[in-house]
Amino acid sequence: MILSASRRTDIPTYYAEWLLNRLNEGFVFVRNPMNANQVSRIPINPDVVDCIVFWSKNPRPLMPYLDRIDAFGYPYYFQFTLTPYDQTIERNLPPKAEIEETFTELSQRIGKERMVWRYDPIFISSEWTVERHAETFEAMAERLAPYADECIISFIDSYRSAVRRMGHRIDGGVAPETMWTIAGRFAKVAQKHDLPINTCAEEIELEQLGVGHASCIDRDRIERLLGVPLSDKVKADRQRAHCGCVECIDIGAYDTCQNGCLYCYATASDEKAKRSCEAHDPNSALLIGDSNAVGRVAERKVERFREDQMRLW
Repeated sequence: MILSASRRTDIPTYYAEWLLNRLNEGFVFVRNPMNANQVSRIPINPDVVDCIVFWSKNPRPLMPYLDRIDAFGYPYYFQFTLTPYDQTIERNLPPKAEIEETFTELSQRIGKERMVWRYDPIFISSEWTVERHAETFEAMAERLAPYADECIISFIDSYRSAVRRMGHRIDGGVAPETMWTIAGRFAKVAQKHDLPINTCAEEIELEQLGVGHASCIDRDRIERLLGVPLSDKVKADRQRAHCGCVECIDIGAYDTCQNGCLYCYATASDEKAKRSCEAHDPNSALLIGDSNAVGRVAERKVERFREDQMRLW
């Protein structure tokens, strides 16, 4: 199986100790995000986990634990979101110069082949115009491209909670012609730096500009990291239209991230996130709450997908 840690919250930033405890104990409890009364026990060990995909805006708190994760034998890579927005938009993140330093240091530590730079979401406003995005992306790419294997972009979705928090800061959704313009400008910069650039779960076709469709949970990348293919049992992720990912098991939970990003779809409010964090115990099998208080727990069947032998494609 492929472990996602996590699309729903920033585990590397806020829950690194908990994650290491789970890897030590070899299992994790995960609530069904659609039904909190349904809890699954998921085994996690190198025999069944093919790869861990980390999602983070500031993974520095996890970095001291990487030697231990390496010692366990887990392959992994990072989906590292690094935007140009300041603390009026991403309210609880460190200054961007510090995060760029973390990006560079992490890449040097683990190798650029395990670093995916996410410039997302892109929104348009009186402050963040097309021209400003293009200029800022070029400056960031100059610094980050030597340390990234791919850049993934996306455009803001009209999630109600995000729109409410963003308020007057955005002009609504991004029009297709604006997406086309931004993607074209970005693609020229990325090509100059030999940096592949793709979109995340976007319907618009931009291939003729040099922008493809991303696979964030990426079979090809995982196979390259493993050095062996994954079996045909690995299926495409059917949860979102225009998504190129393969299936994974996400061990995060919504309303648990304190990054404070106004555009976030995974956190309904600061108050919910604060309450969740107050209920976090790094020794619990659950990310939030006391796992000893859980009633019925269903055992989740998982299997390894990597093949032990190379095959001819």
